[in-house]
Amino acid sequence: MAESSKTAPLRIALAGLGTVGAGVIRLIEANAALIARRAGRPIQITAVSARDRGKDRGVDMTRYVWEDDMIILGEREDVDVVVELVGGSDGPALACARTTIEAGKALVTANKAMIAHHGLKLAEMAEAAKVALKFEAAVAGGIPVIKGLREGAAANEIERVYGILNGTCNYILSTMEDTGRSFADVLAEAQAKGFAEADPAFDVEGTDAAHKLSILAAIAYGTRIDFASVETAGITRIRAADIAQADALGYVIRLIGMAEEDRSGETPRLFQRVQPHLVPFDHPLAHVDGATNAVVAEGNYSGRLLFQGAGAGDGPTASAVVADLIDIARGDIGAPFSVPVSELEALAPASSGHRLGRTYIRFTVADRPGVLAEIAAAMRDAGVSIESLIQKGRAEAEGEVLLAIVTHEGPESAVTEALRLLEGSASLTAAPLVMQILGE
Repeated sequence: MAESSKTAPLRIALAGLGTVGAGVIRLIEANAALIARRAGRPIQITAVSARDRGKDRGVDMTRYVWEDDMIILGEREDVDVVVELVGGSDGPALACARTTIEAGKALVTANKAMIAHHGLKLAEMAEAAKVALKFEAAVAGGIPVIKGLREGAAANEIERVYGILNGTCNYILSTMEDTGRSFADVLAEAQAKGFAEADPAFDVEGTDAAHKLSILAAIAYGTRIDFASVETAGITRIRAADIAQADALGYVIRLIGMAEEDRSGETPRLFQRVQPHLVPFDHPLAHVDGATNAVVAEGNYSGRLLFQGAGAGDGPTASAVVADLIDIARGDIGAPFSVPVSELEALAPASSGHRLGRTYIRFTVADRPGVLAEIAAAMRDAGVSIESLIQKGRAEAEGEVLLAIVTHEGPESAVTEALRLLEGSASLTAAPLVMQILGE
């Protein structure tokens, strides 16, 4: 008598055998009995694929069928689920995903770029094929934030979702904070330790965090993913002096991704932004350091929910991948974005201009009379009220002065107008650095 599909092993194939892929193998092997009890049936690896067959990955690969072409994995009769861990928004990863779903197989992925760019189409395909598409590991590594939003906070209207979504940036900023060293110096150290890629632009320019934020926003607000509308700024312009200035004012600097539904107009809009913020010492995110990630979701009945943990690494990310596999083994398909793609709202992007808040502006100016008066006049004419002003000494070679202003609460559009009035000024030797102050 054949085994029931509810008790037969869930057979998986792994596409990609890097750090996370090897971690998935180790986790399934180490916790096989526990996973089987919780899933209701065993989870077994049957086939694998990667670019380098001869590479030593620290695990025994001889037990699994090797496919040189990962796209074939989804077409194999002895595979129920393909786990895609290759990365990249397009190319082989996307081809593998499409082929898997078209073959009527479930897909688990840790690929935030692919989900941010193609997640809606893949979800439509999965819904039509009645198979699971899961991507818990795509956002914040081992932190179950997608499951938390989809399930734990499902009864709530999410008022705001925001957090620290990139471990590389958080490591750099918190290390600058602890040591007083420059961005370039700490970035080089992060690269040497493997916390940052040889080409770190994807992380330090904010793109990685923006991919993750667009996914979180879609789930939190039941909207179509709109990665292109995420306002994105990275951390490359932050100086040690900014870190010290923030500390003196009672803040730390963190790269924050934030999404909110804006219902101030006739039709709702979606605000999405990734930008360095000044975070008050007493805010939970101020204490998140190193390569840790943390996400805050504010529900209208649950209140503030904080999800915090390792945002990357073989163990935490493998944990999220296998958690998705356990859900599939239990028969949990569900809509990938909580509701069917046809019911996701297509919200226009919300402008940041009307948003009220306090702002930190750092000017790099020439050391000469009249500069402060010029800046103060621009602020006055734009309707920006200055709460505090701090001036630091000049750089020895350039004769430049760092001038920092903290504004009273007001619309961001007023700050934008003040900076427009200062455009082209000979007094400014570099573009101003603008950071919002995270409110309660």
